[in-house]
This record gives sequence, C-alpha cells and structure tokens, in this order.
Amino acid sequence: MKFLITGGSGFIGSAVVRHIIKNTEDEVVNIDKLTYAGNQDNLLDVCESERYFFEREDICNIGNINEIFNVHAPDAVMHLAAESHVDRSIDSPSSFIQTNFIGTYTMLEASRNYIEKLNGQKRNHFRFHHISTDEVYGDLEPLDPPFTEKTPYAPSSPYSATKAGSDHLVKAWGRTYNMPVIITNCSNNYGPFHFPEKLIPLTILNALSGKSLPIYGDGSHIRDWLYVEDHAKALYEVITKGAVGETYNIGGHNEVANIDVVNAICDILDELAPEKLGSLNSYRDLISFVADRPGHDNRYAIDARKISEDLNWKPQENFQSGLRKTVRWFIENERWCARVQSGEYLYKEKGEDLS
Repeated sequence: MKFLITGGSGFIGSAVVRHIIKNTEDEVVNIDKLTYAGNQDNLLDVCESERYFFEREDICNIGNINEIFNVHAPDAVMHLAAESHVDRSIDSPSSFIQTNFIGTYTMLEASRNYIEKLNGQKRNHFRFHHISTDEVYGDLEPLDPPFTEKTPYAPSSPYSATKAGSDHLVKAWGRTYNMPVIITNCSNNYGPFHFPEKLIPLTILNALSGKSLPIYGDGSHIRDWLYVEDHAKALYEVITKGAVGETYNIGGHNEVANIDVVNAICDILDELAPEKLGSLNSYRDLISFVADRPGHDNRYAIDARKISEDLNWKPQENFQSGLRKTVRWFIENERWCARVQSGEYLYKEKGEDLS
C-alpha cells in the first residue's frame, strides 16, 4: 500500500512513518509544512528509503494537495497534521482554526476529488483515517468512567474545539458523500522525538539544564499516557484492518497525575544523570508550582476496549517502562535536543550531504 501521511515530520507522524518504513513493505508520502514542530531530523533513519517520499506543502493549499494526490496516487490517507499545544491555542487560536479545521476540510475535499477518479479495487479499498485526541470529550471527575467512543463531545480549549470540529467534518463527509472514513481519538502521547513544549520532554530538558520545573496549579491534573510507538502501531492496525465509519479510542491504560509524572522523571534522572545534579540533592528540588492555565481540564481517561477487542491491539509499554525509555533517549540524543531548542531544523532532500 501507499500511504499519504500529513504531518509526517511531527512527533506522532514521524513515529508512524518510521514504523511503516521499518516494519512493512508499504510506501509513504509525507506531506508536511515544516512549521516549528515539523522536524526532518525525526526521519533521518528512514528518509533515504526508496519507499519514502516527501512533499513540503501546506495542507490548506487545495491546488497543490490535489496535484500531490494525482502524482502519488495513494491507497489511503492518514491525516495527522495539526496544531496541538493547548497553551498556544489559548494565546493564538487563529492558527489552530486554520490548520485543524480548514486543513481537515481541504484534505477531505482533495480526497473526495481523488476518489471520484478511481475505480475498481483501488476505489473500494481507499480509506481516510483522521487522527484526533481524547480532549474533544472534555474532562472527567475523579470517579467518572473513562471516555468511550460514545462519550458526547465537550471541548474545553481552542485546541480541542478545533479538533472536535474537524472530527465532525470527517463524520459529515462520511455520511453525506459516502467517503470511507475512520477516526481515532488518542490519549496523551510521549516518547522519543517529542517537541519540548509538552510536559514530559520539557521537564526532562529543563531538569538536565538545572532550570525550574513549573507545574500548573497543584499538579493534580490527571492524564492517560500512551507511548508514541505503541500509538504508531495502533494507527497502522486501524488503517489496515479498521472498519469504515468507525471510531476507535486509543489509550495507554496509564492514568497519572502531572505531579507524579514530574516526580517520576526526576527520580529516573537522579539515577541516570546524577553528574548533572550539581549542588542539588535531587532533581525534585527544581519543582515549582505556578498559576493554573484557563479552562484546564481535570482528568482524561480512555476506555480502549473496542480497539483491543476488534483489532487485537494493546499497548506494549506501561508508563514506567515507556518513561524510562523516553528519559534515556533524551539523555543520549543531545544533538537532536540542541537543534530543536535552538530552532535549527533540518530540511533534507534525498541524497543531500549533511556533513
């Protein structure tokens, strides 16, 4: 199969690209605008593959997206491109509306235009897989049951509102135009190549630099944590085996409060990087508490029984094993971290010498 993947240079998208190129015989066409979080360094170990193609393009540019479909003739779309940081959405919601809502509309229309030209098996087997978030469901109280695929939408932030809107677009295009759509809603991802604005990578890199580790409110906000490579495997199972018109929740079965996440990172760093402690007794000494952000959701939790029962997928990493792998990766990949933190991103064409 040939997959057209939007946002394939980002954190989750690059994990999907790496998984497909390394573990299957399928082809990948990666469409990425290469904004601040789209980093070609994430794909250095697969970008020379003859089965990998890169198109630097804005998903909102319908004319160019139509041409990419015509040139590459994909068998399926995996739509991951999105603005995803809640704090940024609060400060500047317009870019989230443009990318998450208008961008999804553009990809749906380009796919519809393309499908109309297909016939036979290629048309019957085409899929549009929209990758979304559990934040569209709003938040939970401590004793509430986890989100299921039937949970009503109740987004809290500009980010989650634009993702909820894009989910609704996908469902509407499926019903109105009979497009073969599938939606997945995932919990918080973490792992290697994570852009350091999110909690886990920011905490690791700040701690290694001896900087303060700020935590919103009292740190009691709970998230369900999913190791990114487990997520990539789940997405491949969905696009290759999932049923058209279905939604699948993907979770890590790891509900952890933010303060416990930060404490766990500090404890692992105390073990793996004691030489950078300086005068500190523990990296926990760097923790500070700051004013909570507006509309901060209390708790997310995913009921992932459907994908487990229907597609036989379960996460391989628990939070302890995945977090240790993540911390170790950031310690061992100083060059990637330095380039990301400095804003130096690598744009690489096949065959280009980077030495």
